[in-house]
Amino acid sequence: MNQPADPLHPESTDFCMLDYPCAYLPGKNTRMYYRYVRNATKEFTSAVIRRGWRRFGNYFFHPICQGCNECKSLRIDVDAFTPGKSQRRVIRKNRDTEIILRSPTITPGHILLYNRYHQWKAQKDGWKHRNISEREYYENFVEGAHDFGFEVLYFREDRLVGVDLIDIVEDGISAIYFFHDPDFARLSLGTYSLIYQIGLARRLGLPYIYLGYWVDGCQAFRYKENFPPEEILEGFPPVVEEPNWDPFTPPS
Repeated sequence: MNQPADPLHPESTDFCMLDYPCAYLPGKNTRMYYRYVRNATKEFTSAVIRRGWRRFGNYFFHPICQGCNECKSLRIDVDAFTPGKSQRRVIRKNRDTEIILRSPTITPGHILLYNRYHQWKAQKDGWKHRNISEREYYENFVEGAHDFGFEVLYFREDRLVGVDLIDIVEDGISAIYFFHDPDFARLSLGTYSLIYQIGLARRLGLPYIYLGYWVDGCQAFRYKENFPPEEILEGFPPVVEEPNWDPFTPPS
């Protein structure tokens, strides 16, 4: 599937991955539109993230499912966010957690932690799982970072317990992917990683945290509702159109 050339990246390669079972809605199929951009600029990345796209490596993508429009993009209003009681508890639990922000890397520790996390999620929540290879990890989380992609590493007593992949774009932080050590699930590191992102965005003067997709009724995305006030985007407008973000109220 081809779309008109993008004025920000006319040399990109576009293609479509045909239907495969949806991970979020039983009985539904997913179809993805991809754009491969080897030398993506921060300007391009900022523009498409603001319009609901996601990035893994050199691949930018969004769903184009037939007869389904349930994937909506969410973002947090950084300046207006105030942590709730449970989030303040998470902050206290992590007072001894050490954090390092740097360009994405790949080590045996990264691969081991990623695979342990997904094995745990397969047992706990029924996720499909196979171990990731070093090449796959590099292509998904290290390649394509350029000058805007980073990893946030979380340590307890010099032990790597969490890895958060993010893009720092022109108007915010895009949360790409997070995984953690199941032995430290009690620390609620997923919640803590977003609280850290909000603090980082404030220090950088950036107004938004882009959370990726939210699907009504999907349990895996319920945590994204816990950071009000938030905004929601319908669809994936082209870069020549301004995106229309509206206030988001989680369904009761």
